[in-house]
Order: sequence, then C-alpha cells, then structure tokens
Amino acid sequence: MARLNEIIRLSLNSDSALMNTVVAAHLATKGKQLRPLLVLLSGKLFGGVNETVLNAGAAIELLHNASLIHDDVIDQAQVRRGAPTVSSVYDNHVAVLTGDFFITSALRCAVRTGDPRILDELAIMGGTLSLGEIDQISNAQGRNITEETYMSIIGKKTAKLFESCVAVGAYAREQDEETLKPLRRYAQLLGLCFQMKDDTFDYYDDPVVGKPTGNDLREGKITLPLIYALSLKDHPQHEAMQELVHKQDLDTQDIETLVEFAKEAGGVDYTYDRMEQLRQEACALLDNYPASDTIEAFRQLFQYIIVRKV
Repeated sequence: MARLNEIIRLSLNSDSALMNTVVAAHLATKGKQLRPLLVLLSGKLFGGVNETVLNAGAAIELLHNASLIHDDVIDQAQVRRGAPTVSSVYDNHVAVLTGDFFITSALRCAVRTGDPRILDELAIMGGTLSLGEIDQISNAQGRNITEETYMSIIGKKTAKLFESCVAVGAYAREQDEETLKPLRRYAQLLGLCFQMKDDTFDYYDDPVVGKPTGNDLREGKITLPLIYALSLKDHPQHEAMQELVHKQDLDTQDIETLVEFAKEAGGVDYTYDRMEQLRQEACALLDNYPASDTIEAFRQLFQYIIVRKV
C-alpha cells in the first residue's frame, strides 16, 4: 500500500503550484482505501503483487477520488473525511478541474499496465457509475422505489467499482474471465453490502460518522430500511407513511418521523439480515479457490464491511 500511494503521489505531481497545493491537501486525509486493497488482494491471489498490479490499483484509487471530488461539487458538501472539501476551500471551478486531473492521472497509470482489458474495465466502470447516479436522481424525483430498483442502483453506483477492483487485479496477473468469475461476484456482493451498511448510518445520529440523521431523505434518496418499512402493507402506519414520503417538501419533523418509522418497523434489522445473506453467498464463492491467507483476508474484509462504525 505504501508503494501504491507513492505511485499515486508521483502521478499527481505537476508544474502547477495551485494544483499541487490542492492535491496535497486532498491526499493528506486518506479514506479506508478498501478499493486499492481489493486490487492488491486480487493480484496476490493470482500470483503476487507486481508493478502492473500496483499501477492498476493506483488507477482505481485515482478514479475513485475523482468521483468523490466531483460528488462534493454536486452535493455542495463542506466536509469530506473530517476535512474541508476542495469545492468549499476554493470553488467549483477548481474542484471540477482537480477531479479531471485525477482522471487523467488514473488513465496514465492504467496505460502503464500495458493491458487493454484494464483500460476497458475502467471505462465501463466509469460509465456504469454515472448511470447509477442518474438512476438515483431519476428515482429520487418521484420517491417511487422498490427493493429491486434500489439494488440495481447501488449495483451500478457502488458495487461495480468493487467488482472492477478485483477484475483489474486479476488482469494484471494475466487471468482469464472464467477464473475471475467467482471473485467478480464476491466483489459485487461486497459492494452491495458496503452501500447497504453506509445507508444504515442515515438512521442514527452519530458524530463519528459525521452524517446527520435523515440526510439521504433530505436529498430525496429512499434507502433499504425505509423501502422495507414502506412495503409492509399491514402496518398500521402504512398509508400515513406512504402519503408522507410523497410529500413535495419534507421538513425536519417529516424526516424524523420517517426515520423512526423505518426503525420501528424493522427496516434496519431487515437490512442487516440482507447483508448477512450476501456475506454467506460471497464466502461460499470463495470456496472456488484454494484455501490461503489471501482467501481468509477476503472473508475477513466482508465481515469488517458489516461491523464497521464508519
């Protein structure tokens, strides 16, 4: 990981003093770096971590960070990872250009791998993530969403990135699609679970997470705990909550009511049950590969995704 982060740092070096300042501030607050970790684990599983794997992992992390910088512009976010966002310190112009610079740096890392499959995977991933965000915006406008639609959206906007992580790691070790197939599905399930866990944070006011309760609802996003609660047609509050969720403008009291309804109706518990189902399916897929420390790391990573506090 230290070598991968060095590649990222060098790839982002430029002759612009402003860009170097912005980049340094952004890189000073690293996230969990789960995505490049998945690339390295995939590479390790299929033969070991080499420079090709490292450059593939750097490309993934650079693209992920570009998406975060651009997301902060869209969401008008003030804080990311406990630090001011690029757009709040400077402006949207600088933030968009910084995100673009991360994308071009990612492409340079991908080109260094010498594998066109890696470039193709990253291109497909970028398009899928964008379509997932568009689908979410489209559904948020009418607040009509089923569990099936929800899973489709997070499959595009979150799980596809996780899937691409293990794919580029395997490609970097010259593996074919058939060998990769079980690990792809594992990573897809991991990504779904990651987003489901993230969405449960919206139902509790936790200063550690740093996301205010009901923030998703403020943005028009209906997530699995509330989707499940609203699906209970026999619940005595069903009609009232259906009417409330379709209200044109939700105020603070409305949001608090919907959050409490989702919890009381078992929405959060249901989400954890679904995560456990995904974990069991994912761990069974890992049995397609010989037992090793790397496979055990994949198992532990899935468990961490469920129990993490941030």
